[in-house]
Amino acid sequence: MKGTLVNTATVIVGSLIGLGIGARFTEKMKTIVTSALGLATLLIGFRMAFKSNRILLVIASLAIGGIIGELLNLEQKLENMGELIKKRVKSQSGNFVLGFVTASLVFCVGPMTIVGSLEDGMRGDASILYAKSMLDGFASLAFASSLGVGVLFSALIVFIYQGLLTLLGSQLAFLLTDHIINELTATGGLLIVGIGLFLLGIKKIPVGNLLPALVIVVILASIFR
Repeated sequence: MKGTLVNTATVIVGSLIGLGIGARFTEKMKTIVTSALGLATLLIGFRMAFKSNRILLVIASLAIGGIIGELLNLEQKLENMGELIKKRVKSQSGNFVLGFVTASLVFCVGPMTIVGSLEDGMRGDASILYAKSMLDGFASLAFASSLGVGVLFSALIVFIYQGLLTLLGSQLAFLLTDHIINELTATGGLLIVGIGLFLLGIKKIPVGNLLPALVIVVILASIFR
């Protein structure tokens, strides 16, 4: 669990620094920073998406996962969690839920999250999570400076999600094959593209409802090798 604890800590520290910097920003400065984050998020997402060798698996996973997510209304549940935390901490931030949901998705849908957590759980090797921690620390600083205090509480999702993956490491060892990881990375990349489009104000895609695609693509990639 050391990797997850370090990752959680870097998100907290990065967010606190970002909040301190963001307090000095004008609304125009926050807007341009958000736009820059949107562009960077698109770049990261597209680079991940091009990892796919079986694009039909990714398409099918997104379609099936999207239907499941809509039926379960996952996006609303994630937003409700953000609203609940906002009420508990008595935050007045207008962007609390946006920051919480956006940061939680960005920090948790990438391949480093899954592979790093599994490596930590199976072999006690947290090197991937340590590298991810550095990236997330800088990302949380940037996100918090423009999206506010909600980003800080995404550390809770990082801790729970990565912690569970680490504890289940031995049971999920089958995920660590290039074929599955490539398709999983591509699917996660397209979800990140959706986040980037939203940050740029182009289109709000309910990325939370697409999260089941990450499970579906693993199943399909395991079947159709």
